[in-house]
Amino acid sequence: MREITKTLILAGWLVFSISWTKTSPIFPYQGLVDVSELSEGRILVRLIYSTTNNFLGEDVYGDLEKAYLVLEAAQRLVAAQNLLEQKRPGYRIVVYDAARPLSVQRKMWEKVKNTPQSIYVASPERGSLHNYGVAVDVSLVDETGQELDMGTPVDFFGELASPKYEKRFLQDGRLSQTQLSNRLLLREIMIQAGFSPIETEWWHFQMYGREEARKRYPIIP
Repeated sequence: MREITKTLILAGWLVFSISWTKTSPIFPYQGLVDVSELSEGRILVRLIYSTTNNFLGEDVYGDLEKAYLVLEAAQRLVAAQNLLEQKRPGYRIVVYDAARPLSVQRKMWEKVKNTPQSIYVASPERGSLHNYGVAVDVSLVDETGQELDMGTPVDFFGELASPKYEKRFLQDGRLSQTQLSNRLLLREIMIQAGFSPIETEWWHFQMYGREEARKRYPIIP
């Protein structure tokens, strides 16, 4: 594979050279950091779009196996892991999606744009917060590595995944108290660490809204 060398300038004064192979992910050179490395391996990474076990039924990430975020978001995620360890020793956060290139967003959109699933995928023109490295999809695992039961899997597109209706789901028996408690634990540590949840997906958390993300960070090509 052809090796490419680039010179980067950070903060207007730090200059250094890096080399990488043509097929390597570009994320580290967009100013993003490896979540697993920053957490010293305490946070697990299982990218669902780097497998065929997702709603697309296709591996759209290719060689990308690591989770990247902007530094501030990665630091907040490590803070969430610290909070989790205090509350539940041995438990760990598992990341199912993090920073996503806009090129992948286009590929995902092409697959769903004329289907009912299009409401769950942001168009490339609008962009996703994952395209800025400020959003993350996560769950929790216990001390044995078993994922906690959240009532639905990650990437489940139906109202049962929505935090907005959880009280009703509990009353109707569609969510158990254990499942709801697991969701609440996840939300508690993520919110305390500085993330915001959304109403439609229990697994999705973001550091900023779209307009703020655009002001602060470049989109990942």
